[in-house]
Amino acid sequence: MQDNRKREIRIKADSFRVKCKISKYGIIDLFKECGRLGYKLLRYPLGENSDLGFSVKKDNDIVIFTNSCSRLSREIFTLAHEIGHAILHLEDENSFIDDNVTIRSTDEKEQEANYFAACLLMPSDDVDRFIDLEIQNFHEKGLSAMDIARIMSEFNVSFDMALNRLESLDIIDSNQKLCLDNERIEKRVGNLLRSVGGNARLNVPSNEIDIPYEYIDYAIYNYNHNAIPKETLERVLACYQLGIEDVSDKIVEHSDDDDDDLDDLIGGLDD
Repeated sequence: MQDNRKREIRIKADSFRVKCKISKYGIIDLFKECGRLGYKLLRYPLGENSDLGFSVKKDNDIVIFTNSCSRLSREIFTLAHEIGHAILHLEDENSFIDDNVTIRSTDEKEQEANYFAACLLMPSDDVDRFIDLEIQNFHEKGLSAMDIARIMSEFNVSFDMALNRLESLDIIDSNQKLCLDNERIEKRVGNLLRSVGGNARLNVPSNEIDIPYEYIDYAIYNYNHNAIPKETLERVLACYQLGIEDVSDKIVEHSDDDDDDLDDLIGGLDD
C-alpha cells in the first residue's frame, strides 16, 4: 500500500473516531457508535465456522453484520474492518463478505480495511501516549505480556491485534513480538487480563443477538413472499420478545414448505 493511500485512510479513520465516545485512550463501545453514526448493525451468533462479517449497501443505508460467535475482541476488529469497507469502498461496490478477515490479508481492499481498523482502534498518537504514561520503565525493560493485556483492555483489541499494531508502529520488533506471543501462550490471555484487572470479556464470544427493529419488516416481507418459513419468522420475532399475534395485522397467512433459516433473512436483506 502506498504512503499517500495510507495517509488518506488514516485521515478517514481519524474523522470517524473523532465522532466516537472515547475513554482515556480507546473507543468505549464501537457497537453503539456504529448505530449512533447511522449504520444498521446486526449481530448474531452464526457459528464459529461461519462468516465473520459483511457490509452491504441497501438503498441509502449501510448494513453491517458481525458474527457474535467470535471472541469479543475479534468481533470488534471485524466491525472496525467492515466500517472501513463501508467508508473506503462501498461507493463503488455493493457488498463485502469476509470469511477470513485477518490482519495479514493480501487482497488490496482487505489490506485497506485492515489498516483502517488498526488506525481506528489503535491510533499511533494514542498508543505512544499510553506507553509514555502507563508503562513504567518501557525504554529500559520493554513490554511484558501483562502490558499487552493492559493495551488490549484499554483499546478493546485482541492480543494478536495489539502485537501486530505495535510491530507496524516499530514499537516492538519481530523477536520481541515472538517472545510476547510465547509468553501469551504460556500464561493464557484470560489469565493475563484478570491479572491486570482488565476486561476478560474480550477473550470470549458475546453470542449477542442485536437486530434493529426495522428488520422485523424485512422478516415479515420475506415471510409474506414465501422466502422464509413461519418458524424463522417466529425466531426473529422472539429476538424482540414478540410473537406472531403481535404482528398479525401485517401477516399474510400461507402454508410454508420451505426449510430455510435465519441465514436466508440475512442473505435477503439486499433484495
